[in-house]
Amino acid sequence: MNTQTLTSPVTAWRRISQLTAALLAVATLCWHSLVLAQPHPNLVLTAADIIEMRTAIQTPSLFTDTFNKTKARIDKQLTFSMEVPVPKDAGGGYTHERHKKNAQLMYDAAIVFQLTEQNRYAHYVRDMLLKYAALYPTLPRHPMRKSSNEGKLFWQGLNEAVWLVYTIQAYDLVYNVLSAEERHTIEQGIIRPVARFLSIESPQTFNKVHNHGTWATAAVGMTGYVLSEPEFVETALLDLSKSGKGGFLRQLQELFSPQGYYNEGPYYQRYALLPFVTFAKAIQVNQPERDIFGYRDGVLLKAIDTTIQLSYNGLFFPLNDAIKNKGIDTIELVTGVAMAYGLNGDTSLLDIAQRQNTLLLTGDGLKVARDLAANKATPYRFNSIAYGDGKDGNEGALVVMRSATPKPAAVVFKATAQGLGHGHFDKLNWQFYDAGAEIVTDYGAVRFLNVEAKDGGGYLNENKTWAKQTVAHNTLVVNEQSHFAGNTKTGNQHHPELHFFATNPQGSIASASMDTAYKDTQFTRTMALITLPDSDLPLVVDILKATAKTAKQFDLPLHYNGQLIETNFKRDTALQQMQALGKANGYEHLWLTATGKPDAALAKITWLNDNGRFYTLNTANRANLQVLFTQLGANDPNNNLRNERAFILRSNGSREQRFVSVLEPHGEYNPSNEFTLDANSKLVAMNSHSLKNMEIIDLQFKDNRHFLLAYRTDPVNGSTSSQFTLNGKRYSFSGRFALLHVTE
Repeated sequence: MNTQTLTSPVTAWRRISQLTAALLAVATLCWHSLVLAQPHPNLVLTAADIIEMRTAIQTPSLFTDTFNKTKARIDKQLTFSMEVPVPKDAGGGYTHERHKKNAQLMYDAAIVFQLTEQNRYAHYVRDMLLKYAALYPTLPRHPMRKSSNEGKLFWQGLNEAVWLVYTIQAYDLVYNVLSAEERHTIEQGIIRPVARFLSIESPQTFNKVHNHGTWATAAVGMTGYVLSEPEFVETALLDLSKSGKGGFLRQLQELFSPQGYYNEGPYYQRYALLPFVTFAKAIQVNQPERDIFGYRDGVLLKAIDTTIQLSYNGLFFPLNDAIKNKGIDTIELVTGVAMAYGLNGDTSLLDIAQRQNTLLLTGDGLKVARDLAANKATPYRFNSIAYGDGKDGNEGALVVMRSATPKPAAVVFKATAQGLGHGHFDKLNWQFYDAGAEIVTDYGAVRFLNVEAKDGGGYLNENKTWAKQTVAHNTLVVNEQSHFAGNTKTGNQHHPELHFFATNPQGSIASASMDTAYKDTQFTRTMALITLPDSDLPLVVDILKATAKTAKQFDLPLHYNGQLIETNFKRDTALQQMQALGKANGYEHLWLTATGKPDAALAKITWLNDNGRFYTLNTANRANLQVLFTQLGANDPNNNLRNERAFILRSNGSREQRFVSVLEPHGEYNPSNEFTLDANSKLVAMNSHSLKNMEIIDLQFKDNRHFLLAYRTDPVNGSTSSQFTLNGKRYSFSGRFALLHVTE
């Protein structure tokens, strides 16, 4: 026997390990060599893009105009002294804003350099980076740092990551102009230290499945491509241990539903979109074999489209922690639309690009500019759709229903999951938009972004005490307690169940239920947006049924935008002194301005919106129904809250409550031409009927118009046929629901 062929298990394992290590080293070297072979620039902009762009700016065009404006702005900046101050301010403060601006200036100057080939622009970037390379190693943690995500240049690491996303692109664009010594100084002094700070030194953020983690992984991964550091890229994709439990790919898996809905809502979907698509573009350029834009059935491209869809009249739906004036013209979505168009050539995206009125100085931006000039834009269609929430799309849904009226209306029915730390306690909340305006409102976030005097531009305390609380939304509050007792961790463990969503030429309908927001209360809400056949105005039908094990106080707030005009019941108004409605859970911020006890079968509350239309909420009266009128602003010593109006439908002392309401737009008020039309509601009677597996809402209007909204509550398909008898008459319809005309 040849004893030389025998080895111990330990020796064999050691040889296997050595061979594996050698193969990994070779693979890494090959990867490293491949990346080194990539010419600079090699992120969002490539050498091929630059060649096309240089040619394009030689002739007059929208793209050339954008370039000239950018160049003029940078030329002016070059006449000023360069400022790289020691950080000391929180968001909105001078040093904070200066460092943000510096990153943008470097990025813009680097693009101008590439298009003009004039070294003075590259030298501007070089000189600023050298200043940062001298400053950064001397910095401790930021003096105004946030404990949850500390920064050095900025008060939070999030801003540090945003800074590097722009700065690494600038460095990539001027890379070839710099000497080896300059590159060494810049990389060792600022680029690598920031990447290390965002990753190894901030693992709690870098490995987190959250928009902060997305920005950090994008910054570090893009840095890896520019510096030819495969380790940077792999940890960015898979997390610091390369386990796949965090990192960019895990974020793509968990933060988006299969339809492209982002767990934190439209405002943060817009914000997170930029690092997602920017890093994805860099991955596509450097590692096309990953097919990153095809990942999860093209979830990133779906997310871009979904971000557009989650808007009305150019502004995003203000769900969760949202600043209400953010819209589709934000740079994040401008970037997303351009990249999507560069990939799929969908000409309806050009319609959105026209509305954005902003062009990018990139290869994709050039494609958009050329095809806009060639009149290739086709209308973008805003749809009625239910966006499943959660990574598998089965954690509730955000339902958007849109009308086909001349001035389109939209209902947003929020039956989504909690939305992590930025989520609000508002299960089965809704909003309504009509004729270009917000009618039934959501507060959004209590925050003055980048206003240093307001707590440095961060979220204010009232964001917790008011904006997140359930009473701040248009949904059920039980015993003046918020959903999940206001506990985010608990909220993240639960979600509503969407029972159905359907559309037909008459409108849309959706129904969902929640049985874990309160320990012993379950509630179901069904909402429909319909248009009567003889009208151009939509109607919103709202049915909320709550059941509990013991008697409760049920409150159903409605926050509205406009001036109260009238009610069909008396109001006891506070004329000399107001009191806060409650002591906690948001109630402490509501002044009680009036109370009323409806006496008619149909309680009516009418207000006038700035869009010139009147709106009446018609609610079926019950013996125990009260209406409380409120104004926001109590217990707000720093005037952090907007003084908005609401009314609350209250039922006290029962185990079951059924709120049935119809929101009715009507009339016109024109103060300029001094006329008023149809200021009064036209709905004269409303009744509801529960049949087996079916609900009927009976609507009677002036002029003898009479309609039934009938819908099935059990599983159906589009061809399911239904029949029922009401008041001696036989009716039939197909599918989930129908609006039926009653003839006398």
